[in-house]
Amino acid sequence: MAGRGVFVRPSGIIPFEEIPPKKGTYMTSYDFAISGQHYLFDVQSFAHTILAAGGDAFSYALLDRTTQGVIDDVASGAAELGVIMQTSETESALNEALAEAGLAFHELAVSAPLVALPSSHPFVNAKSLTLEQLADFPYVYFDQGEDAPIAFFEEALSQVPRAKKVACTDRASLTELIMAINGYTVTSGILVGITDGSALTTIPLETDLKLHLGYVTADNRELSVMGERFVSHLKRSLDYYANR
Repeated sequence: MAGRGVFVRPSGIIPFEEIPPKKGTYMTSYDFAISGQHYLFDVQSFAHTILAAGGDAFSYALLDRTTQGVIDDVASGAAELGVIMQTSETESALNEALAEAGLAFHELAVSAPLVALPSSHPFVNAKSLTLEQLADFPYVYFDQGEDAPIAFFEEALSQVPRAKKVACTDRASLTELIMAINGYTVTSGILVGITDGSALTTIPLETDLKLHLGYVTADNRELSVMGERFVSHLKRSLDYYANR
């Protein structure tokens, strides 16, 4: 897709208009767009990508979506790729949904679930936690929409019943709610690895479950130069934060 701005390579600056297009069409008005679940590591990778591109004029988009929203964005071409998480319990169902939409998941990192809670929480100094220990505290999670399959939820072990639950739709609300009501969520830990680190603490969750972090692409479209650069930044970010 031809766009405005420039792409920076070691050999010099190349206008986007001179970059050969790859097969497939992205049905978007943006020069470059990605869609993702509610993570901070893709924000950092996106920022690195567009800063490297530079240019006097451009139009980019970073779209925070539900899991179904990510699938729809990438399948329709509204976004070049999507950033999602699977677990060892949900990967089969999620990969089936991706395949039906003509998409494929590309794993970049594996991590273990962590509990994110505020510094005021009574379990903040625990070495590890179980969900049973957290049963009396509010569970805060990202809403996926009515009738969303359990495999689409962004938090590991979402299928476990909770008596106290609060749904929200953005990262800032999730963090503020956890702090305000002394709640918790289950995360990769990478969620709080950049901006939220000072507000929330992460503690290992006692489970054998694994998180698989990566990105989604359409089978009939190749990544653009910008897309490839974003994936490179994303992999480095995940490798760093997933192994801290």
